Amino acid sequence: MHSNRTAANAAGKPANRRRNVLAASLAALAVTSAPAVLAQQKISDDVVKVGVLTDMSGIYSDFTGTASAIAAQMAVEDFSKDATVHGKKIEVVSADHQNKADIGAERARAWFDRDKVDVIVELVNTSVALAVMDVAAQKNKLALVSGAASLPITNERCNANTVHWVYDSYGLASGTAKAVVGSGKKNWFFIAADYAAGAAMTNDASRVVTANGGKVVGVAKHPFPTADFSSFLLTAQSSKADVIALANGGQDTITAIKQAAEFGITGSKQTIVPIVLFINDVHALGLKTAQGLTLTEGFYWNRDAKTRAWARRFFEKTKKMPSMAQAGVYSSTLNFLKAVEKTGTDDAATVMKYLKSNEIDDGLFKGKIRADGKFAHDMLLLEVKKPAESTEPWDYYHVRGIIPAEDAALPLSESRCSLVKR
Repeated sequence: MHSNRTAANAAGKPANRRRNVLAASLAALAVTSAPAVLAQQKISDDVVKVGVLTDMSGIYSDFTGTASAIAAQMAVEDFSKDATVHGKKIEVVSADHQNKADIGAERARAWFDRDKVDVIVELVNTSVALAVMDVAAQKNKLALVSGAASLPITNERCNANTVHWVYDSYGLASGTAKAVVGSGKKNWFFIAADYAAGAAMTNDASRVVTANGGKVVGVAKHPFPTADFSSFLLTAQSSKADVIALANGGQDTITAIKQAAEFGITGSKQTIVPIVLFINDVHALGLKTAQGLTLTEGFYWNRDAKTRAWARRFFEKTKKMPSMAQAGVYSSTLNFLKAVEKTGTDDAATVMKYLKSNEIDDGLFKGKIRADGKFAHDMLLLEVKKPAESTEPWDYYHVRGIIPAEDAALPLSESRCSLVKR
């Protein structure tokens, strides 16, 4: 019996070796050829094209605008020295949506259908973002939103083709409103822009105020845009509310804060609280006017060594430090390209699946994209410095707290997004 087993083993060894060699050869062939096959078959139109759709000339253009297009181009340069992925050229195009939803939607359709754009980024202005993300879903393309604020983008209006990248009205309210109510300022009066984002900021901040023992004593809605806030500020002043909250953005916020100072509200018992404020707004106001304001942002250039290094490169190109929206354009573009590289395709569903399946950590943002399309990451509770406290240009903030990702995003248990499993 021993001799029979030896003979059988000897006879089987050549066959086993042949099978092992064949299996190894097939595995090696699959590994070496898969990326090339994927790229050849699945990079559409032989180009990967990023569209930056933003406000190039209106009241939001300072913290978005042409500098957002530059941020997207920086992402391309950092991703690939020769601006290619799988041997296919990467292009960045940009356009002005003029803060009009119909113009934004029309541009999106033309980009997707005629110009073969694969992803649209930035999308400041909620009405524009909502219109464009609907077009992206219809055309099976991607919309990565960094400039708009409204929670509905990933709540009741969510879709499988959209990511809300930087901030939303829930995160802003969770930081700023909670901190201010916690300091003892309980009664709030809102001056709100009469559009979707103004309503979302008012609703989300009001919810936080009341949940923490505060009270909303009034809301005054103003047209968009507005140059004269005198009647709204006088109404808010006469309410004797502890807080006059500004649920608007861009130049409207800057104008309201300046006029509040002229009316003697700034420095009085009443506190001006902007629900959303960008570093560019603080720069325009100056520290003398803006000092002491409490706000929440998703990014601050002077937070750590990585953010400073990237921001100084951005400054060299734009002559200003990046807003959180512009940082979001860089981050969303870079991570989109990484997903194309890893999956070998620019197909929207495949890229989105990869983005939602992997942690993001690009030096500017760190977190995870949830089922509803919300990129959940930490937010920063900030206080504007006094002039004497600033050590260099654009050194404007004290970081007063870190709002963890799980607190800065609407709990999925409360979500109305159809993508969230119950």
